[in-house]
Amino acid sequence: MDKFDSHTGIAAALLRPNIDTDTIIPSREMTRVSREGLKDGLFAAWRYTLPGSREANLNFILNRPAYSNTSIILSGDNFGCGSSREHAVWALKEYGIRAIIAPSFGSIFQNNCIRNGVLPIVLSNNMIKEMADWVEKDPQHNYLIIALPEQKIHWSTGKYFEFELDEAEKNMLIKGLDAISLTQVLDNKIDLFEQKDRLERPWIYLD
Repeated sequence: MDKFDSHTGIAAALLRPNIDTDTIIPSREMTRVSREGLKDGLFAAWRYTLPGSREANLNFILNRPAYSNTSIILSGDNFGCGSSREHAVWALKEYGIRAIIAPSFGSIFQNNCIRNGVLPIVLSNNMIKEMADWVEKDPQHNYLIIALPEQKIHWSTGKYFEFELDEAEKNMLIKGLDAISLTQVLDNKIDLFEQKDRLERPWIYLD
């Protein structure tokens, strides 16, 4: 998993509540089970003019030239609600989204973000609206700087907002640890336990 330490990126405002996982990637776009090849289906109902087409809807923010390299999304309450499909996070990650800032998230979606190297940041509606107003005001300054170790979001005026994050989740992101690699960190302790257990309960082991 990619490490997340400090990230500077273009921010796009999708200030709508209840953007669910089917909106993030419609089921018709989920034609594979791998993590690759999903970015073209991201926000397909909004990015394209017709279902199944790839003709860009020029009114959608991610299709505007100033936002072509967006890596941060500002959004409304309950982002990622709906089904538990992990494809939604995979599509965001492959597109290049590294962080999502919203007042609240669907709980399963939020966990999937952490385990795939995407930072979910919870801030108030007022804070998000202030950032959105700033980045929309001048396309030359539509970027934010996220410093995860300090848990701060900066922008070019020198202003910043602080955010909270569970310490264990913060550690996973900074070190780039997914659920498997988090277990592998404990390999030595697991080996020692197994060696001791083999002596105490040899009948458990068939080899």
